[in-house]
Amino acid sequence: MFLTGFADEAGRDLESQIRATLELKWNHIDIRLIGNTFFAMLPESEFENLCSRLTESGITVNCYGSGVANGETPLFSPEHYERSRNELLQAIPRMKKLGIPMLRGMSFRRAKGDPDTPEIRKYVFEKVNEFVDICADNGIIYAHENCSNYGGCSFEHTLRLLENIRHKEAFTLIFDTGNPVGAMDRRGCDHSRRQSSWEFYRQIRDFVTYVHIKDGTAFVLPDGTVNKPEYCFPGDGEGDVKAIVLDLLRRGYDGGFCMEPHLVMVPGKELGEEEKKVFAEKRYRTYVAYARRFEKLLEICREQIAAEKRGELV
Repeated sequence: MFLTGFADEAGRDLESQIRATLELKWNHIDIRLIGNTFFAMLPESEFENLCSRLTESGITVNCYGSGVANGETPLFSPEHYERSRNELLQAIPRMKKLGIPMLRGMSFRRAKGDPDTPEIRKYVFEKVNEFVDICADNGIIYAHENCSNYGGCSFEHTLRLLENIRHKEAFTLIFDTGNPVGAMDRRGCDHSRRQSSWEFYRQIRDFVTYVHIKDGTAFVLPDGTVNKPEYCFPGDGEGDVKAIVLDLLRRGYDGGFCMEPHLVMVPGKELGEEEKKVFAEKRYRTYVAYARRFEKLLEICREQIAAEKRGELV
């Protein structure tokens, strides 16, 4: 088992991401953005610098958090499909050079109406299989995250996607504890109920090999949609983080826990120089504090399980 995180939430610059990882005394990182650019799209000189700095720091990358088929990738758009495919093809040689075994991918932006028409299923299954086939040919795992995509519409959608993947050896599931908090359960015709993180996890846990740690609170608005979640420290929200971690440990989980706080997001306005420094420090310190809070939660879970085994808790 190991701890890691999307360290671009500590800082978009590479040095802040490395510094935060080393301050936590961790050896792993999930690569996503450097500056405003996805890892796969970095200029060659920046990629070479990244390789050198990671090697010098003794940090390994276990997953590329790509934008492939993510929630910004609409269905039935040849242009956006090609964009995802090109990102995947550009990522693979870089992943091989750094020994990155897994790419976080998704299953296209969820439809606003019925998310499960025969036409949508055909498109999603066909295109995701094409991405998985490319990964399989290159010894890479396509790791699907439950987010604002087809598979994230409900646990049934995730299982249906999994069932229709050809190269199952090159496909796995990432479970994000916080994403169900801000999503409606889109099974059947009644989409008036919010998803439950515990229910979603429990139904797919046999196939989960990686976990994103996120937490928050949300509620259903009068128009039947859900408000944007208010994110919080792990264990303080409605993401059932402790219950899920306990269950994973009881089941012998030995994968990664990846921090994705979403607590201090990039502002939508231009900041002055002094404001930038204050924001950067807050972002960095929040990421480190979040990671340490999860370390404590993980230790509490381990102690509880040890007590159970000693017969002290029932």
